[in-house]
Amino acid sequence: MRLAIPNVPRTVSLRQVPGALARLSVVAAIGVGLVAGLGLVSSKAGGWFSKERRFFAEAAEVPGKVTMVALPPRNQRERGVAKLSVIYSYPADFDRSAAGVETSALFAEGLGVGAIVPLLVDPQDPARPREAGYARDREGLQGLFPIGIGLGVLLALGLFGFELKKSVQRELEPLRSGVLVWLTPDDGLPETRSETVFAASYYLQDVKMPVKARARPGRAPVRNGEKVLAAVVPSRPTWVRVIDEDLARSLGWFINS
Repeated sequence: MRLAIPNVPRTVSLRQVPGALARLSVVAAIGVGLVAGLGLVSSKAGGWFSKERRFFAEAAEVPGKVTMVALPPRNQRERGVAKLSVIYSYPADFDRSAAGVETSALFAEGLGVGAIVPLLVDPQDPARPREAGYARDREGLQGLFPIGIGLGVLLALGLFGFELKKSVQRELEPLRSGVLVWLTPDDGLPETRSETVFAASYYLQDVKMPVKARARPGRAPVRNGEKVLAAVVPSRPTWVRVIDEDLARSLGWFINS
């Protein structure tokens, strides 16, 4: 048997590369899982956002009397959250009390026991009021959530497409347009059926190029003594694809002598 390698550009398909479709299917599965996960998150976030919109559309504003103020440490109050205990009436003839009502720490610093604060009460959940000013300030930020979620999904799809394209290029570009070189392993190639990453070097236009090469598991590289055949794209001189015997046969690069 001897090698007969066609000139570039060579016609190579994914089906001719042993294991390529399986490797790409793993990348695709990870990408689909990521997109599905983001879809689930966006669905839950969308449900929460709809619930918040309903709250602000239906909530009744009622006065509440402060019975206790719990402030964060003084050095955390600029952006901190305080918690109020309040008493209020909702409906008008039904007295209620609630603890843990969140508000701005800076606003709460000016409150004392007996102070009156406006509360938003959800008719569907009247036992959990919100301090009106703090709740409405946060409502403005909620309008950015759908935009952020949409951008996140688009970014994930873009990254998925980029990684898939990059994986296809790694499989095919060296074989289609690469220069064939003989790699010299630094310490010899170990006899193993496991995937092997080894340090090697080759010469490209009289320049010695040190690389990290990978021999795929269970496949014997095409050898010339201690050297190993590999394909490299000149624009990526350290992106090396080791040519194993199964691949060379599948591509028709072996012929009868």
